[in-house]
Amino acid sequence: MNTRELSAELIGTLWLVLGGCGSAILAAQFLSGDGAWDLGIGLLGVSLAFGLTVVTGAYAVGHISGGHFNPAVTLGLVAGGKFDTAKVVPYVAAQVVGGLIAGLIIYLIASGNEVSGFEITDSAGTFATNGYGDFSPGGYSLGAVFLTEVVLTAIFLIVILGATAKRAAAGMGGLAIGLCLTLIHLVSIPVSNTSVNPARSTSQAVIAAIFGDGATGPLGQLWMFWVAPLIGAVLGGVIHRALLDTDDQV
Repeated sequence: MNTRELSAELIGTLWLVLGGCGSAILAAQFLSGDGAWDLGIGLLGVSLAFGLTVVTGAYAVGHISGGHFNPAVTLGLVAGGKFDTAKVVPYVAAQVVGGLIAGLIIYLIASGNEVSGFEITDSAGTFATNGYGDFSPGGYSLGAVFLTEVVLTAIFLIVILGATAKRAAAGMGGLAIGLCLTLIHLVSIPVSNTSVNPARSTSQAVIAAIFGDGATGPLGQLWMFWVAPLIGAVLGGVIHRALLDTDDQV
């Protein structure tokens, strides 16, 4: 296994979590010093932040590792016939470690707020965690969240595989994939706080459980944000391979 590939996946996932979840925690809601102006970036800004991390990460290290930054993407590429099965476990391990490091960095930054203070509570969206039911930002059910995560992850893989195909516009894959992730967040932040990435979900749930005041609810629901994205990724990979793949054509 090439250590450069694993380093690229670790750093890329770290950047995705730091940029995306960091924007949600530190910048989504922010008032001016006198409280007169709302300077927060809101749902649109957080969605763009996640997309921009993928765009910048893909162009920075995508040529080294493929720029997965997501266990679901890695497994989906295997299902689509575009990635070596033997590399799955090392890639996923690097992605999870990168996410956890980013989650810890976000916590250390947020806990240094000496003006308003910072506290992780066991409520929906705390520390950018994902969840269903009481831990869904919009109060969506387990079934609704499951369907959302499966379908959106499947579409994400179809876009990834299509945008990086041999016949696709050269050099544009990273932009298309980042814009797709932005749209996914615009759709699903109210539903699940948007996962489509088990490493991103794990980092926030674990750090919240360790440093939060009894914030273990999202950790108890973490299984969902492994199972649903992985199922969706495999479906997306299989659909693209069976119906859309043109790489074997002259």
